[in-house]
Amino acid sequence: MRERTDPTFSEFLLRVGNRDEPTIRDILILLPEQLTIKHCRDEIPEESIIKEIFPNLQENATRSTYVTKRAILASRNDHVDNLNDKLISMFPGESKTFNSFDSAEDDTNNYYQEEYINTLTPNELPPHRLELKENAPIMLLTNLDPSIDSCNGT
Repeated sequence: MRERTDPTFSEFLLRVGNRDEPTIRDILILLPEQLTIKHCRDEIPEESIIKEIFPNLQENATRSTYVTKRAILASRNDHVDNLNDKLISMFPGESKTFNSFDSAEDDTNNYYQEEYINTLTPNELPPHRLELKENAPIMLLTNLDPSIDSCNGT
């Protein structure tokens, strides 16, 4: 969304996409200072990112505009899972955990134990264990019920 309102950022994205942005060492792009987040060596990097993107989370967690106007993007699912776990722990209130429930129609395939299968998180599937807190944002992967706005992107 920032590319629509910030011409400098928009031009930077175009230069990257057109491969006009100068690179350092092979195909690495030096990001402008204003696009980076500094962290102290004493601090966990994920916590630095969360504090930068969600400042004063404890005071603002109940305001939907505060929460929905922010996002952290990550390149790998394991990074996303790690950030989600840290962020959900920082939200005030008690968490509720939901576990997936699976059943097998044909129980002849006993190659893998259920405990092992529950540790896997294939792309486009939710994790086996989902921890939620009141006011914490969630993103739907599919349209569950469009009639009540339970849709991807809402």
